[in-house]
Amino acid sequence: MNAMPRIDRTTLNQLEQTLHHEIPLSRAMGIQVVRLDAQGLALSAPLAANINHKHTAFGGSLATLATLAGWGLLHLLLHGHPPATIVIQDSHARYRRPVTDDFTAICALPESEALTTFLQTLIRRGMARIDLTASIPVGGRPAVEFAGRFVAFDSTRAPAIGPA
Repeated sequence: MNAMPRIDRTTLNQLEQTLHHEIPLSRAMGIQVVRLDAQGLALSAPLAANINHKHTAFGGSLATLATLAGWGLLHLLLHGHPPATIVIQDSHARYRRPVTDDFTAICALPESEALTTFLQTLIRRGMARIDLTASIPVGGRPAVEFAGRFVAFDSTRAPAIGPA
């Protein structure tokens, strides 16, 4: 499996709709799916919808955008495979500098070997974990660095998560 699948703009628009439907906070935050390229998946959000009392981006919004960039990337990487439920298991965000304008989180593509192992484990066991990293740059330097462990469950094999 290639590290970067062929994903068209229609699929990216569908991801944005899925985010807004499945995770309503993403709509309130004004999140948009920008692109998927060799750098990874980029999601953006306007400062105005995510501003704090210091007129900078709220830390929770920054962490949420980075988390959703990871969730969205994994959703796209699993596109065309058996349906999976994706959840965040663990995460850490490091805030290096304030964000004073609209912002974009970029979740890096995982190494090919890690992705192959993840997919093989998901098929074999019905559950797999993968570590992903994202950043929110400001002026070409990281303002936020995010690391998260995501878990995917084969929806055809795993019990439902959440309310019925």
